[in-house]
Amino acid sequence: AELTPAEINQLWLSVQGESLGPAVSFGEDYGIYWAYVPHFIHSPFYVYAYAFGDCLVNSLYARYQARPDGFEQNYFDLLKAGGSKRYDELLAPFGLDARDPAFWARGLAMISDLIDELEAM
Repeated sequence: AELTPAEINQLWLSVQGESLGPAVSFGEDYGIYWAYVPHFIHSPFYVYAYAFGDCLVNSLYARYQARPDGFEQNYFDLLKAGGSKRYDELLAPFGLDARDPAFWARGLAMISDLIDELEAM
C-alpha cells in the first residue's frame, strides 16, 4: 500500500532523529522537509549511487592496502575507461568481484572502523 504524506513525515523524522541524535531538535514543520529533496520524488534510487560508490571505493582502497603492487596502473586504467565499461569489468584487474558479499563487507568494514575511531576520540 502507498504511504500517506503523514506516514512519510513520521518516517523522515524518525530516521533524521536516529542519524542526527539528540543534539539536534526539529522545528514543527520539519516533518515535510523530505518533500524538498527532489531526488526522492523525481529520481528514485538516485542516492543509491552514493552508497554504491562509497562502498566500492572503500573496497578498492582495502585492496590497495593489502596488495599495492600493480594497483596504481590498474587504477589509472580504471579512470581512463570512464563510463565506457561496466563496474564489474573495471574491478576485474584488481581481482575484485562485486557479486561477492565479501567485497561489500570490506567496504562497510572500513566505514565501521572509521566510526569506531571517531567514537574513541
